[in-house]
Amino acid sequence: MANKNLNQAKNAKKDEFYTQLVDIENELKHYKAHFKGKTVLCNCDDPRVSNFFHYFSYNFEQLGLKKLITTCYKNQNRDLFSQNDSERAIWLEYFGDRNGNRVPDPEEIGIHYFKGDGDFRSAECIELLKEADIVVTNPPFSLFREYVAQLMKYEKKFLIIGNVNAITYKEIFPLIKNNSLWFGPSITSGDRKFNVPDYYPLNAAGCGIDSDGRRFIRVKGVRWFTNLDHSKRHEDLILYKSYMPEEYPVYDNYKAINVDKTSEIPMDYDGVMGVPITFLDKYNPEQFELLNCNDYRKTDMVPYKEHGLIKDKEAAINGKPTYVRILIRRKQQTPVEYLHPEMPVTMAAEAPAP
Repeated sequence: MANKNLNQAKNAKKDEFYTQLVDIENELKHYKAHFKGKTVLCNCDDPRVSNFFHYFSYNFEQLGLKKLITTCYKNQNRDLFSQNDSERAIWLEYFGDRNGNRVPDPEEIGIHYFKGDGDFRSAECIELLKEADIVVTNPPFSLFREYVAQLMKYEKKFLIIGNVNAITYKEIFPLIKNNSLWFGPSITSGDRKFNVPDYYPLNAAGCGIDSDGRRFIRVKGVRWFTNLDHSKRHEDLILYKSYMPEEYPVYDNYKAINVDKTSEIPMDYDGVMGVPITFLDKYNPEQFELLNCNDYRKTDMVPYKEHGLIKDKEAAINGKPTYVRILIRRKQQTPVEYLHPEMPVTMAAEAPAP
């Protein structure tokens, strides 16, 4: 039901999901070294209610920020969620504490009005984007492709929230494959709570009203997407299973074996493997290589996939469809003497030099 809410938000453009402060804190703690002397932009936030603005303004000195900018999209209707009249789009500018109390007082925050509507794609907002070093926000789910494309165009560092299924987009997976984009470490499973405006329907399990009277929903499958490096990205995935051909069938249309769970990746197989998209939660680019499925089609009759993933009706084993799969191959190859005796020699690494 939570996933249904996410789809409804995408289809109806109900993109006002307000990220919980605890989720921001749990993720940002992995990147503190990146922020010293930097200008941070939160360009999909109403700064009057945004926990992103709260986090960066209250941690401004601790992070050693140079400047904080947050922008607000114009709302023609009275915003019942924030109880503020937001008929004009605004942006806030904060240079840190001036009176020594380590609190972002109103007189320390510069309030500016946009001429336009404050859309992140507008010329005014793009000028602020050019000024920023790092962008941190929860962009509209319905505009995720376009939002990431803009960040890439202007070569920005970023940390943003999106749905895990976004990696199946033809615009997104190639970035992940080329190590231009990866997952953050703090969310790898379960659901997350998001506050929503008062007009948002609470018609499914996981929805409710919190102790402050704010509406919320719980959404599964969210992830942090980033191009800021973090230490967990370089931790090896511990493998324990041995390769047995009967346990790892080959796809009908691709030269690769199927692995149903990341934890079941065999420790002694150096060929091409198809793994669930949640493998990216554990992906170490020094340990594994991400592959383009089109390079491993059994015949040219298998349709070309722009996104580079095993997907749709071609993702089948003995005629039975499987879920979306990423093709991977180990970089840290297994010495021949440790390979399973039934494994074809062509799939093994060369023996290490004596």
